Amino acid sequence: MSQTIATTKMSSRGQVVIPESIRDRLRLGPGVQFAVFAQGDVVMFKVINPPSADEFARLKRELQRQVRQGGLKQSDIPKAISKVRGSR
Repeated sequence: MSQTIATTKMSSRGQVVIPESIRDRLRLGPGVQFAVFAQGDVVMFKVINPPSADEFARLKRELQRQVRQGGLKQSDIPKAISKVRGSR
């Protein structure tokens, strides 16, 4: 895997420009979304690629299968949401 190294800086509004050489290499255009990770003094951007319609349909079928196997009922959902949010 080849690397492209460039520098940039943050604006007063917290915006960071991804250098053109990196945008071109990764084919990044307007509207591309990123997950942003931070650890220590390292900030990493990961392109978010939404699933295709076929992949989304496959994921939905798998989730429905797991719900049936687990015996989850519609009435269980509010309790599960409250538990995840930390409110009981």
